[in-house]
Amino acid sequence: MSTFNGSTLMITGGTGSFGNTVLKHFLTSDVGEIRIFSRDEKKQDDMRHELQARYPDHFAKVKFYIGDVRNIQSVRDAMHGVDYIFHAAALKQVPSCEFFPMEAVRTNILGTDNVLHAAIDAGVKRVVCLSTDKAAYPINAMGKSKALMESVIFANARVAAEKGGTVVCCTRYGNVMCSRGSVIPLFIDQIHAGNPITITDPSMTRFLMNLDEAVDLVKFAFEHANPGDLFIQKADASTIGDLAKAVQQLFGDTGTSIIGTRHGEKLFETLMTREERLRSEDMGGYYRVAADTRGLNYDKTEVDEARTMADESYTSHNTNLLDVEGTIQKIMTADYVREELAGIRHN
Repeated sequence: MSTFNGSTLMITGGTGSFGNTVLKHFLTSDVGEIRIFSRDEKKQDDMRHELQARYPDHFAKVKFYIGDVRNIQSVRDAMHGVDYIFHAAALKQVPSCEFFPMEAVRTNILGTDNVLHAAIDAGVKRVVCLSTDKAAYPINAMGKSKALMESVIFANARVAAEKGGTVVCCTRYGNVMCSRGSVIPLFIDQIHAGNPITITDPSMTRFLMNLDEAVDLVKFAFEHANPGDLFIQKADASTIGDLAKAVQQLFGDTGTSIIGTRHGEKLFETLMTREERLRSEDMGGYYRVAADTRGLNYDKTEVDEARTMADESYTSHNTNLLDVEGTIQKIMTADYVREELAGIRHN
């Protein structure tokens, strides 16, 4: 994108699945510098060596910063001269957050507040934050922490807009196929080991999108955001049962074992609530949910519509539900699946 010409882009949580994919999209672009901000020195070192080997003409533009979004000073130390931020650092494993909810609070909520305060103070032009479908009508600690994270995002976006500076917005997306800790790599590993694949509930539905689509959503938000906007991609979905069958048709049938739902899991996921849908804008492949710009002085609020919610939310139950063949075609868009079929193993 010409907008990024010579600019400095910072990616928090940059060694994760999303960060790696963003790097592929921007490394050979006209961006001037890409800063990878994360707390794992081993992952940073692995990424550094991979970039040197695979992108000898471009790797020098990548700079690595050890830090933690929980520590605002480490964030500030990495923020000087940054033009744009993709904020992806998060704790996102549902069972882990359920057992250690305060860790989710410290990273997802307080960490996001740290990033946004540092960005606004440093005069960063735009920040795009990544959220999850689990933030909509949350029932687990991870989703609740992400829901409150969104509130932090929108509050900071309002402050930044009043100052006329940093534009802060948010994206919300469903399951990203083959991201770290997701179910498809687990299924494939179980099949390779000759073990039955473990299924929680075959009728459970989940949105399906690949990592490139996740990056495209963030780029779309960057290009079209007003302060406090929330962007959502229209996404296909599959039942967990059909997803398991699709993986087995590609990699072999070693049987299945029904283990029941894990702590804090939903039967289906919601990407947009009924309340949000009422004020959403259809932008083709995406929805934009505009920020609520009303102030706290309710006496001055004009009531022009009695409705407060749409008839239904946008969920993995009422979106386009893929059959087994459609699910196979969808998961084949993931680099991980194609590489596994070609015999390329992942560490």
